[in-house]
Amino acid sequence: MITRREFLGELGATFFMLYTGMATILSAMTTGAQTGLWQIAIVWGLAVAIVVYVFGGLSGGHINPAITLSMAVFRGFSWRKVPGYMFAQCLGAFLAAAVAYCHYRGLLINFETAHEIVRGQPGSELTAMAFADYYPNPALKLHHKWVAEVVTMPMAFLSEFLGLAFITLVVFALTDPKNASGPGHAIAPAIIGFTVAIVISIVTPVSQGCLNPARDLPPRIFAYLAGWDSIALPGSSGFFIVYLAAPFLGSLFGALIYQVFSSGGPSEAKPTSGH
Repeated sequence: MITRREFLGELGATFFMLYTGMATILSAMTTGAQTGLWQIAIVWGLAVAIVVYVFGGLSGGHINPAITLSMAVFRGFSWRKVPGYMFAQCLGAFLAAAVAYCHYRGLLINFETAHEIVRGQPGSELTAMAFADYYPNPALKLHHKWVAEVVTMPMAFLSEFLGLAFITLVVFALTDPKNASGPGHAIAPAIIGFTVAIVISIVTPVSQGCLNPARDLPPRIFAYLAGWDSIALPGSSGFFIVYLAAPFLGSLFGALIYQVFSSGGPSEAKPTSGH
């Protein structure tokens, strides 16, 4: 079973990583503090690296249920610990959404008033996107006057699938003790964080760059409770296929690719994680 140390490690790492990311989106949205996608992406990437450095010694720093599943399937991570890890990650994500909302509540309400956004009504995806994920990206959709069909569900699925497949491939390669070209534990979290930033900058215009089931569902539930109602939980299976199924399947695919084409075999190590 998961130990108290591991539970707190995953909860803390996921909380601080997602709080940083969601607060960055809220900051960019309400104040224009971030002037481009790369600035937001690099903050996410640095947050990943930092929390793995801080909390990795406690739990391995998975911070992603899809990564945890891949570790169990391919790296010998205990299946008995998987539910506890996933619960800790989801709880950390929900708390991160709540704290980010409280931190920026006044600015968010002012932004909604200034732009005549009614929370829970069509168009409020523009503010809900700080917590839930949408395709196409609501901010880019508004800026470029896109119609909804410009990004179809298969396109969004492919975006999330490939994004986490690539991140998992890098995670497995960099943390494999049998990989002679690996950078070592001191550098691996930084490279993984930079990889996350690269992937976010590529997939965000299409699917908003969720790449983590804990990044989407718990904050989406919080957004529902905070007044976004059906905008947060639209009842469409597309959102669950894109933001839950695609990351899990993509991570498993990335791990499989590494296991098949690498010289390293399964390991008992608990490697550091991605977005």
